[in-house]
Formats: sequence, C-alpha cells, structure tokens
Amino acid sequence: MAYPAPSSAEVSSPTPGIKIVHAEAYLIDIEAETVRTDAVQAFLKQETLFVELRTSDGQTGRGYGYTIGTGGRAVLAMLREHLIPQLLGMDCRNPEAVWRTLFNSSRATSVGVITSLALAAVDTAIWDLNCRRTETPLWRAAGGYHQTIPLYDTEGGWLQLSTEELVAEALNSQSKGWRGVKIKVGKPSLAEDLARLHAVRDAVGPELDIMVDANQSMTGAEAIRRAAAFESVSLSWFEEPLPADDVSGHARVAGSTSIPIAVGESIYSLGHFREYLQYGAADIIQVDASRIGGITPWLKTAHLAEAFNVAVSPHFLMELHVSLVAAIPNGQYLEHIPQLRSVTRTEIEVRDGHAVAPDTPGIGIDWDTDAIDDRRVA
Repeated sequence: MAYPAPSSAEVSSPTPGIKIVHAEAYLIDIEAETVRTDAVQAFLKQETLFVELRTSDGQTGRGYGYTIGTGGRAVLAMLREHLIPQLLGMDCRNPEAVWRTLFNSSRATSVGVITSLALAAVDTAIWDLNCRRTETPLWRAAGGYHQTIPLYDTEGGWLQLSTEELVAEALNSQSKGWRGVKIKVGKPSLAEDLARLHAVRDAVGPELDIMVDANQSMTGAEAIRRAAAFESVSLSWFEEPLPADDVSGHARVAGSTSIPIAVGESIYSLGHFREYLQYGAADIIQVDASRIGGITPWLKTAHLAEAFNVAVSPHFLMELHVSLVAAIPNGQYLEHIPQLRSVTRTEIEVRDGHAVAPDTPGIGIDWDTDAIDDRRVA
C-alpha cells in the first residue's frame, strides 16, 4: 500500500517544534569476536553505521545499523548523500513522520537492503533521542511488557566447531542456566548433521531447547528430508532452511514437519512478513531491527506476528533487541552473540538465564566514544 509523503501541515505541532539541527553519519569496522561460519558464509567483521543527531534544545541521540562484512560504504553513501540532509529541520518527536518521509524519498531503492539499513541507523537515533528526552528506557517506551527475556546461545554452535566442541559449549550454556542453544546445520551429509545434533541432545538431556539454523542453504526437497530426520532430536525450531524470498517453499516445509519454522533475519519489509504469516510459512518471527529499517517497523512486525499468535525471537543485535523483545507480549527469546564489547563500556545483564533490559534512558547501549572513534574508517 502506498502512503503519501506527509506535508508540513500533517507533521506540524501546535507548539514550537523540537527540530533536528545537526545530523552526521559515519562508518566503523568491528572485527568479529570469534570465528563464525555457517553453511553459506563467514562473519568477517561488523561494518557498523552510526548516525548522531542533535536538536534545537541540545538533546542528542545515537543510532546504528550493520553489515557482516560488505556494503557498509554503500549504506553510508545513502545516508550522507540522501537521508541525512533531509533530517535537518524535522521534528524529532514524530518518528513515524520522519521514517515515512525518508522512506518515500527513497522509492528508487525501496524496499531494499541498503535503504533499510540506512533507515535503521536514523530511526534508532530518533528513538534514542526521544527516550533520553523523556528519561525513559526503550523497553518501557516501546511497550513495557516485562523487563527480562529468556536467553539462548548461538556463539557455541557455529558450523566449523567439532562435535566435541558443540557438546562442551552446550553444557556450558546449560550450566549457566540459559534456556537454549542454536546449532548450525548444512553439513554435506545429513548423517553428519544428525550425529552432531544427537550428541548434543544426549549430553544436555530433554530440558534444554535446541534450535538449528540452515542459513538459507537448502532446496525445498532437502529441507523436507532433513526436517524429517531432525524430528528425532526434538528441536525447538528449524531456521531459514530455504532462501528468504521463497515464501511458498517455506510453507511446504512447515506443512511437512512438526518442527516450528523460523524466519526473518533476511527479510526487509513488513509486507514480506505479512506474506509469511498469511500463508503459514513461519512459526517464529526473527525480525532484525537493522534489516527491517529500525525500531519503528520492528514494532509493527512484532505486533503483526502477535495478531497471528506467533512468537518473536529476533536475530542478532542482542544489545538493542533485549529492550525490544522485552517490550512486547509475544517475545520468546533473545539470541546471544556478543559483538559490541570492543565499543561499549558495559554488557547486557544476565540473571537466572534471562537477559535484563536496561533501565537507562535511551536505547540502553553504553557506547565507548573513544573506542568508536579509534575504529572509524569513513
């Protein structure tokens, strides 16, 4: 559905506006904290886009987006050449108007990866700024359902790890009271995938949730074949078995197995999520705030999933997503992949197997400005 760009009258306020008077975007590189490979790619570095805003009353906000190794400079160009100039003079208190104006101005590249990542950096800065102004933590401003969310670990489940390493990592997560672990699948043979999964299940017993992630590596027929074999492991979900744009294929896989199908990390629009939900192709939604275009569309996606009685377990970005998934009633899990420790002063709090959303005003990330400056590349 097309929405008209709001006119000045539509976004005006009866009181003097709080205008954005300064906006800048820049790029830093954060090296991967550990070796991470899956069935199709390796996580080489996190190209991180930052947007910093200042308003006429002196308030500031910082937002960010990311890629896992390529495309960061393209996103930066979109920000600097097109989106950032439009922000000057806009009223920061109207995040919907800001987001829609920028989206409508970029129709030639929307819906698309580059535009979504750029919009996310702006939108998270707007939310950070407005939450700071009202002295409200993000998890309350976004809904305030509850402050804690169960945690599951992905860092101990990468494809290059040996079976023995997978077992050791799963046992370590279990000993800390975490509720689940995710293991990458997509080995050349089904037998190898299955042996690795059974080794972990035998070690941890029936109580720990085990999820698997194929990272879009399979054909429909192979996904159905492997799902049938994986049922013996009692999995909590089967993630991205097929390419993310294959809605009908995921629907066929979902109809063939009792294992819930999880998708979302590679989806860039609310409408695409609607198609997945409408056709029964997704049982768990893994919407990523950076890839969907920011907090504003993330919340719409989460509420759309709620309307279909579907849980949300977002992809990556645990430092931001802890607040968002805590804000909604259908939040299921937070994924543990630490990647910002080199540029933050504190880490997320974990208590009794749950991540705790921070109570600090803003998006809740305690950035280390000096460390960020040291890593600037553009």
